[in-house]
Amino acid sequence: MNRQIILDTETTGLDRKSGHRIIEIGCVEIINRKYTGNEFHVYLNPERDSDPGALEVHGLTTEFLSDKPKFEEIYEDFISFVKDSELLIHNAEFDIGFLNHEIKLMSKKLNTVDKHVSAITDTLQIAREKHPGQRNSLDALVNRYEVGGYDRELHGALLDSKILGDVYLAMTGGQSTLDFTTQNEDLEQKNQITSSNDTDLNLKVVNLTKEEDQLHLDYLERMKEETGTIPVWFSKDL
Repeated sequence: MNRQIILDTETTGLDRKSGHRIIEIGCVEIINRKYTGNEFHVYLNPERDSDPGALEVHGLTTEFLSDKPKFEEIYEDFISFVKDSELLIHNAEFDIGFLNHEIKLMSKKLNTVDKHVSAITDTLQIAREKHPGQRNSLDALVNRYEVGGYDRELHGALLDSKILGDVYLAMTGGQSTLDFTTQNEDLEQKNQITSSNDTDLNLKVVNLTKEEDQLHLDYLERMKEETGTIPVWFSKDL
């Protein structure tokens, strides 16, 4: 069983070393690449105000958070929910840094989050590897993978976790199915295709003109200059 937890947080500001705190945690469970419906969601009283910039992002006022539990009150429930799972987080260093900071404020003897889970995967790093040189914020990925169905004016930890879950599944191959009949039929068709003789296909070979070939090379040169990487086409091994 592959149990993954999509996790996101909202905070009072960007720098935990300046005393900023977590104000919301949202988690969504996926098992074997399918949503289970299990979620963990909590608002927290940070005992301080949010920076104006952060407040514009999440909209969670000091008044709204004043009667919410403190982190130490939900700590055990949170650890119980994520225990032994693989955490999937966009820009994991930020969220894990804040979570570990909250834990250490309780007691320096307590284990950090990474000691309770099987792995921590940064979806931002996955996106950067798949789309080098492009914007890979959650909003950018939502547009790139055409993830829809969410009414999102402000950021929220649970909502962003659900959106990130959809993005992650799309980015890594989609939600799995357990239809073995379909899989066997697909495999049988694939075997039939690969066993065919090339002569049976009667494919027509179309050669590029010199002008078309030069246009292609010019395009690859521009790609090389813009991305700073050498296109595979230029590899000596090809």
